[in-house]
Order: sequence, then structure tokens, then C-alpha cells
Amino acid sequence: MAVGQSDRFNTARRLSSEERGVALLLALMAILLMMGLGTALVLSAGIESRIARNFRNGTGALYAADAALERAVGDLRTIRDWNAVLSGAVSSPFADGLPGGARTLDDGRSIDIAGIVNLANCRQAATCSGAAMDAFTSERPWGPNNPRWQPFAWGRLQDLLPDAAAEAPFYVVVMAADDQSENDGDPLRDGATMCTHEQVTGCNPGTGLLALRAEAFGPFGAHKILELTVSRAGASGDEPVYNSGTEQAGVRILSWREVR
Repeated sequence: MAVGQSDRFNTARRLSSEERGVALLLALMAILLMMGLGTALVLSAGIESRIARNFRNGTGALYAADAALERAVGDLRTIRDWNAVLSGAVSSPFADGLPGGARTLDDGRSIDIAGIVNLANCRQAATCSGAAMDAFTSERPWGPNNPRWQPFAWGRLQDLLPDAAAEAPFYVVVMAADDQSENDGDPLRDGATMCTHEQVTGCNPGTGLLALRAEAFGPFGAHKILELTVSRAGASGDEPVYNSGTEQAGVRILSWREVR
């Protein structure tokens, strides 16, 4: 073989080898790109699935808290003296035992009812002192008239449902307290002097009002809180009648809000 032909053959063989190397490198890069895209799709699908799950559980917890409040309002209609509710002496028949001790949720987590009440009263799970409950904070700016929440109803939502086979993996706790618009400095008793439409002094604007707080706990950390303000209305539908002891009256819902 001539020298020129040999050089051309070696050059062609070298170029062919280099092209195969480039092709292999491009193939590896394409494989890595596809693997990256596949991993991103899997992670995205997992994140979207968790978002949908959390949204579903959060919505379920909100409805669970609302259902518990509806039950509590119904029970309040049968209690003549709401001061007994404010002191913790009377509670709803809906209870799965004493309001102390831990409860195990369907996902294996546990909650403590006493700790939940303490968190509502003074932002700590340990027992609250009177000074801690009366402290002025951004969440509780009423000082001596801060609500002192008492456990009123607690149990599994499934026990409230007419169909025992329905799936309701939520635990609900309802608390009751004196309305924060009181001005008598006694959160364990309702005010004595009701204000009229014209009267602005010498009366208690919170007389005849009761606050309810429902907390619902569900799977994967789902937790929702609702608060109501209710009043007892006379059977004739006129001015609210409170602790009259003469008849069972209706309960009027004055406000509803979600606590975030």
C-alpha cells in the first residue's frame, strides 16, 4: 500500500473512532437527560399527590370541627344554666371518657385533651396559671376577660355519624368559655347586666353570650380550629334570655370564624 493511501486510511480510521466516541457520549448524555426528566416527573407526581392528600384531609378536618360545633350548639339548648358550662361543671353527653389523658388517632399519633385546652388558654401544653391566662397577648388581648376554655365535648367524629360504617378518621374537641366582650373580669361567670340598644354604660356587652371553640385532628397532621359566638334567644324570638331557668330556649349563632 502506498504511503499516501496508508495515511488516508489511518486518518479515516481515527475519524471513525472519534465519531463513535462522540456518538457514545451523546447517547450517555441523552440517557442521563431522560433519567433526570423521569425522576422529576416522579417527584412532581409525588408532591402533587401529597398536596391533594393534605388538602383533602384539611377540608375534612374543617367539616369535622363544624359538625362538632353543631352538636355542641344542640346540647347547649338543653342546659338552662350556662354558668355551669363556664365553670366546667356541666359538659355535653358526647364524650369518650374523662377529658384527661392521651387519645390515639387513626394514623398512630396521639393527642392530649388537657394539653389542647391549655394551649388554647395560655399557649403551652402544661397547666396554665391564672396570671398566664389573664396575660395580655396579641391572640388574647382582653386580660382578665380572656376566655378560660373548658372542655365541653370530645370524641371521634365517627361516633357522631348515623352510619357507623362511614369512614371519618377525625377526633374533635369542643371547648366553651365566656365571651371576650365581657367587662366584669370574671371569665367563669356570665355578666349580670345586659345592655339594651340604647344603653352603652353601666352594663355588660357580653351578657348572654358564650364562645365555643372546636378543634379537629386528622391523618397526616390535619388540624383545623373553628370558633363560634352564640346567644340564647327567648322562645318568642325577642331579646335574648339567659339563665332565666323558666324554659328551654333556642340558641342563636352570632359569629363563625376559622382560627389560623
